[in-house]
Amino acid sequence: MKIKTGDKVKVISGHYKGTVGEVKAVSPKTNKIIVEGVNLIKKSLKPTQQNPEGGIVEHEAPIDASNVAFYDEKGKTAVKLGSKVTDKGKKVRVNKKTGKEIKEAKK
Repeated sequence: MKIKTGDKVKVISGHYKGTVGEVKAVSPKTNKIIVEGVNLIKKSLKPTQQNPEGGIVEHEAPIDASNVAFYDEKGKTAVKLGSKVTDKGKKVRVNKKTGKEIKEAKK
């Protein structure tokens, strides 16, 4: 999986198509990711001692990683990612369109 936590991604299919958001969590086993502001669901909570009123909470649900593409801030477009090995033997992600390295996102 080439998408990492903290990356900016653009949704390329589904109800939220065209939305740009930051990746909050990644699950490589299920090929799912959680994107900020995308695939919002409402969940009813029963009253508890910590939350005596209960209520309805809205939060993000996971979407499939194939429905998003890495978002290039400079080009303002969704791009494909590749990988290459540097001279020092380190594997890095690269923008396939421009060939430039992708810096690791801040967590």
